[in-house]
Amino acid sequence: MKKFLTLILVLVFCSNIAFAGSVNSYDKYGSKTGSYRTNGSTTTSYDKYGAKTGSYKTRGNTTTSYDKYGAKTGTYKKNGNTTTQYDKYGAKVGTYKTNSNGVTTSYDKYGRKTGSYKTDSSGRTVKYNKYGQKTGSYR
Repeated sequence: MKKFLTLILVLVFCSNIAFAGSVNSYDKYGSKTGSYRTNGSTTTSYDKYGAKTGSYKTRGNTTTSYDKYGAKTGTYKKNGNTTTQYDKYGAKVGTYKTNSNGVTTSYDKYGRKTGSYKTDSSGRTVKYNKYGQKTGSYR
């Protein structure tokens, strides 16, 4: 579920896609894993049963993530086509870079590629691991 939470932020931050209403996430087999609801600058995440799992609040170029109890879990800061992720203590966790074709690639804190996100013409976004294998989707 956490990977899909990151996906939502990556898409909103890097691709400047705005979500209205509900968005669902799926595993690589197509089974629903959760959903997200955006209201203004806040995105709330839910598990497949509808229980709240966390939220994200955006202000300017910074998004702060919270757990289901409202405790801060980290931040995401956007600079151009790059979004840097930090943990709750401010330590760098990783980065996300979007190219001119709209493909977002994720990297760990050492700069090693960890995966990518690609959106097709139907609006479905597919997440791939560093080997190019599909690990999930969202629509």
